[in-house]
Amino acid sequence: MTDSPPMSPPLLHYREYGRLRAWKPSLLFLHGLFGSAANWRSIARHFEADWHVVVPDLRNHGESFHDEQISYPLMSEDLRLLVDHLALPQVVPVGHSMGGKVAMTLALRQPDGVAALGVVDIAPVAYPNRFASVLNAMAELERRQPSDRRQATDWLARCVGDRGVAAYLLQNLRRDAAGRWRWRLNLSALSRHIDAIGGFPGDLCTHPPRLPAAFIHGTRSEYLDSEGQAAARRCFPLACFYPIPEAGHWVYAERPEAFVHALNGFLADTV
Repeated sequence: MTDSPPMSPPLLHYREYGRLRAWKPSLLFLHGLFGSAANWRSIARHFEADWHVVVPDLRNHGESFHDEQISYPLMSEDLRLLVDHLALPQVVPVGHSMGGKVAMTLALRQPDGVAALGVVDIAPVAYPNRFASVLNAMAELERRQPSDRRQATDWLARCVGDRGVAAYLLQNLRRDAAGRWRWRLNLSALSRHIDAIGGFPGDLCTHPPRLPAAFIHGTRSEYLDSEGQAAARRCFPLACFYPIPEAGHWVYAERPEAFVHALNGFLADTV
């Protein structure tokens, strides 16, 4: 009797735009908590003429695999496996919110494979848990099984207090083969590890890489305050900051042209 070969680690679901160029790194756009690759579609289209762009669904999100464990080292390892699978010599990870922390973790753990770094409205610090009530509302919605999507939107909007946030979350609601509403997100894993998602593995910053890093943030957002900027400089001594006026946390969705202009300028200067 022979031993079975070890199972290959699961690969993230991803979308590709543009074509790979041997002399240029690929851009990796990484979504935030409760998001998916679809969030970056319009931004990826802006860059596909000049860049090879890869946009994955992170673990427990979108079409990617579910796993009961979730942490920034694990998510950065998922990315490394995807980069190896696609045979990408170097990448520029550009991540929003949770995706920004994944991008930073990848850059700190695998600096040789990262040409530059883009972080969107987040810092390498721990934030208070603001999502417990949202996760509870999402779980309750699945238990209630609304009659249609409109009823789901009305109910969730009342719970979270914002119809736009409800619509964003409901991009993840699907009917299964039996006709029941199910979340694509792994709510149980996200709920159990929400404190880790809000945190950051600060021990990675003991040997900060001298890597070009753009921190693009909204002036109406509090996620990248003076303390967050100081932490960003400790982890990435070459950090540059690009404030986007009149934008909140959803910088690339609220001010897409300004976001593209800032990221293009950074890439032209550093890559």
